Amino acid sequence: MQTFSERTFRQNTSNSGSISHSERLRAIAFSMDTLIPGIYIWAGEFSWRVGGCVPDDQPYRYPGTIHSRTGIAVVLPGYRIFTTYKGTYDPRQTSD
Repeated sequence: MQTFSERTFRQNTSNSGSISHSERLRAIAFSMDTLIPGIYIWAGEFSWRVGGCVPDDQPYRYPGTIHSRTGIAVVLPGYRIFTTYKGTYDPRQTSD
């Protein structure tokens, strides 16, 4: 019998090939932005997430993303975050 964490780990790692890179970064951004416990690593086209969750797009689509090519983050229970990422999760604005 699998535990919840084993199922979550398998889902997060096995589905990573079928989900676009921008969607994987959006899930990491959402999880870090909402301080959902987990370990998050991204470098170039590679991203790895243990814990966290995929954004629920109801009632609106979460617009955030990660704006750096590489980074590591650990979010612990009790709203503690340790990360190399110092940017914003907001989408980049285009100038008029």
